[in-house]
Amino acid sequence: MSICAVIPARLNSKRLPQKVLATIEGQPMLWHVWQRVIQCNLIDQVIVATDSEEVLQVVRGWGGEARMTSSECQSGSERVASLIKEFESELIINVQGDEPLLDTHLLEALILTWRSLRCDIITPVFRLQRAAELWNPSIVKVARSHQGRALYFSRHPIPFVRDLPAERWLEAGPFWGHVGVYGFRRDVLEAYSSLPVSQLEQAEKLEQLRFLEAGYEIFTVETTYHPFAVDTPEDLERVRQIFAEEGRG
Repeated sequence: MSICAVIPARLNSKRLPQKVLATIEGQPMLWHVWQRVIQCNLIDQVIVATDSEEVLQVVRGWGGEARMTSSECQSGSERVASLIKEFESELIINVQGDEPLLDTHLLEALILTWRSLRCDIITPVFRLQRAAELWNPSIVKVARSHQGRALYFSRHPIPFVRDLPAERWLEAGPFWGHVGVYGFRRDVLEAYSSLPVSQLEQAEKLEQLRFLEAGYEIFTVETTYHPFAVDTPEDLERVRQIFAEEGRG
């Protein structure tokens, strides 16, 4: 079974323009993401999907594979889905281009779990430990079934704990955060262009809600990895510091 990882890389980020090409330890951030993905031996092909000729040439310059996509794509999933006819993989992994600290073992766990489930979509979650995480709208929360199926994703803490003050909600049971990596079964992405626009997706600005609202099942895999997406100049400086301290790169 062939497995492909696609890294959507939009150049014109609103909060941090050209962030995927921002330099970390002498290499573009996107290169660091690429390196972590290719270290996963279960992945057969890695492609950068971009709407930028500059990104295309940078990736090809280090020997990577990159494809042009429309600048009209509204989400990473849409960008990945637009390339579906260009590869034959049964499982397609969507990896965010702004996660230079991504854990390769997370990708391995995702793939191995999917092989046993063959579900529509699979994605990682981590347990929230601090109130600051719970109330941070940049950390997406997930409500799950006992079997690990995602019931809903929100930027707001879910579930609402009626009988406790907000500062004690973590005492009520596990709250889960979402890591923005997805494994899609091929036919799910093939159907993407026919999916109706989701009101939930538009309200929360979360692309995965389009699939939930259309009736697809999303299963979750627990991980200890805490995502650190680079969205602001402050995020970028913190990641540079982490690389410098740990000798990564």
